[in-house]
Amino acid sequence: MPFILLQQDPQLLTSCVFLLGLIAGSFLNVVIYRLPLMLHRTWRRECRLYLQLPDTESGETFNLLLPASHCPACHSPIGVLQNIPVISYLLLGGKCRHCGAAISWRYPLVEMLTASCSALIAWHFGYSMALVFALLLTWSLIALSFIDIEQLLLPDEITQPMLWLGLLLSVFDVFTDSQNSIIGAMAGYIILFSVYQAFKSVTGKEGMGFGDFKLLAMLGAWLGWQYLPLIILLSSLTGAIVGIGTLIFAGEKARKPMPFGQYLALAGWLALLWGDALNDLYLRLSGLIG
Repeated sequence: MPFILLQQDPQLLTSCVFLLGLIAGSFLNVVIYRLPLMLHRTWRRECRLYLQLPDTESGETFNLLLPASHCPACHSPIGVLQNIPVISYLLLGGKCRHCGAAISWRYPLVEMLTASCSALIAWHFGYSMALVFALLLTWSLIALSFIDIEQLLLPDEITQPMLWLGLLLSVFDVFTDSQNSIIGAMAGYIILFSVYQAFKSVTGKEGMGFGDFKLLAMLGAWLGWQYLPLIILLSSLTGAIVGIGTLIFAGEKARKPMPFGQYLALAGWLALLWGDALNDLYLRLSGLIG
């Protein structure tokens, strides 16, 4: 019965998915914070093993589930009532209940962003199998974006499973067919890898990381090769605007590596929702079609 109501009432479906997005956003905050730390610990352990150095890492279990949520300043446990998405942050005034340490604004931002994007996905796709996987892609792109912003890192632990899932979904024509998906994955990687090699040969510097190649390959697998030009155009345009604006207002302080993954993720998400309309608009503006 509840599923029938969701199928018949788009507004109820959107509202429920919004609430689900708040919960998902709370978990994404854990992923954004902990996954890079987990990777760094693994890399340090592997380096020590290779160099035959003693392992000095703590034996404490550290993953996405353990230890339980706690304040990073005073290590006081965060109870259920202090962990309600957005609401707890507002009630606590953005500070730890025990020590008064400031809580990053990123936490409610990710929760609200995830909930809002999830609701928009629900409104667009409606009650369907595509909705389930579009939500999963949306949540993955949000996690990747914030990790890239904070760490300049696009973890394989997210991009590679999602790439394979995109290829698998193409077998069932969820977003595209297998031929377009396979070509999209291959072309997505090759295009940015070629740009990387060309830039490096001319300047002697690395213009982007390998994670960007894998992210575009992932988007190609999910959406098909037809949307790659749009994704590249939108991400490059957005990155250029933000980069130029940052240079103008921040000057020399802004001369540091810019995470490009967030722009690829945004462009890919827009293509997921309005790819056909945006492609048609671009072709009309460019005069390729009447």
